[in-house]
Amino acid sequence: MSVELPLPLADQLAEQVRLALAEDVGSGDLTAQLIPATTQARAQVITRQAGVFCGGPWVEEVFRQLDPQVRVTLLVAEGEQVAPNQLLLTLEGAARSLLTGERSALNFVQLLAGVASRCQQYAALVAHTSVKLLDTRKTLPGLRLAQKYAVTCGGCFNHRIGLYDAYLIKENHIAAAGSLTQAVIEARRLAPGKPVEVEVESFAELEEALAAAADIIMLDEFDLEQTRAAVALNAGQAKLEASGGIDRHNLVAVAETGVDYISLGTLTKDIHSLDLSMRLVH
Repeated sequence: MSVELPLPLADQLAEQVRLALAEDVGSGDLTAQLIPATTQARAQVITRQAGVFCGGPWVEEVFRQLDPQVRVTLLVAEGEQVAPNQLLLTLEGAARSLLTGERSALNFVQLLAGVASRCQQYAALVAHTSVKLLDTRKTLPGLRLAQKYAVTCGGCFNHRIGLYDAYLIKENHIAAAGSLTQAVIEARRLAPGKPVEVEVESFAELEEALAAAADIIMLDEFDLEQTRAAVALNAGQAKLEASGGIDRHNLVAVAETGVDYISLGTLTKDIHSLDLSMRLVH
């Protein structure tokens, strides 16, 4: 099955795989050379855990770069729920190639499926509300777009991709700019079309951010009572985002306050990779 990846992820995928193979294979797979070059094999990849599948395009790219003659057959779709011991994909081709590419291919799927699975679990907890769960920039260097893609496969949403596509004005920016209001004014002047988000740590800052007409206001470390009060004060003027100190234990309560967004670093870090296994079959 073919997957249409969003740009610029499609452009980055080949380079991500190239680096992974260079790191793992180096000057050559010593152990694979024990097998005659002409030996053909078939392999199956299963999951030992329930979760959400993600990463098929990376598997295809691993073997495209390593050996284009390897046939990859994906049996589940991106974002599909999978059960323990379910068959995910099959590989056919030179035994050397299958074994050399195994770890790089599985590493990508294990990580991305782990992210997608975490996101699905969290999204399910707040499905009865209108809140959107957002990821953050707390991603593995070089794999940000891949992880953010996995977030969407799991039913959550992307915050800004990097420092270039939206403003997020925090306390240090405010201090350096002179004031919250001045920072927002300068942001509008420099890039009128970019979303302007301001992080606030008090009701005084919240009121200033509202007066400055920020598009999104991040409530940093507000407790439940403060968050409810902020929603009431805002009255729909700006989008409100709750952030800081939020985990699966208090996520539902925060979502039920009426905020528009909740940002969670845990969607892309502290991830438990999905446990996968590849076996050669006759």
